[in-house]
Amino acid sequence: MKNSLIAVCTLVTLFSLSCKAQVSKQSASSEIKAIFPKGELGPAQNFTGKAWNFGLVPNDSTYQTLVGNVYFEPGARSNWHIHPAGQILIITDGVGYHQIKGQPRQTIKKGDVVKCPPNVMHWHGASPESGLQQLYIVPNTEKGIVQWLHPVSVEEYSKAK
Repeated sequence: MKNSLIAVCTLVTLFSLSCKAQVSKQSASSEIKAIFPKGELGPAQNFTGKAWNFGLVPNDSTYQTLVGNVYFEPGARSNWHIHPAGQILIITDGVGYHQIKGQPRQTIKKGDVVKCPPNVMHWHGASPESGLQQLYIVPNTEKGIVQWLHPVSVEEYSKAK
């Protein structure tokens, strides 16, 4: 009887440790791995939820390119907006969405590269379950940088097709 009790206790302990390891592994995989500092909180008039911007390459007359990093908290997203010369996004962690006006919403994730064409209305942000980290590149800034528009509705954000 004593040996059976020890065996049961040992199995319960091993099962418990296994479950804790699984939970720890799952939460570690859903956390965003920051490459750059969080930066400044984006203005509420341009974002739903919290999005943090850290500038990497400031605009100047030599390169005429703006580069930075944005971290969107889960559920956060940009307003609809337009870049006169387009924009390139490089997703470095997390899961989110991107949509060009008139097209279905696309799911984006770590390793994806998104090209936002010049003068085309679009938005991007994190999924409800995961944050999103992205590098943005705005080329040819002599044409302009960004024109902010209206917020993305809950229906637009939630609609997969």
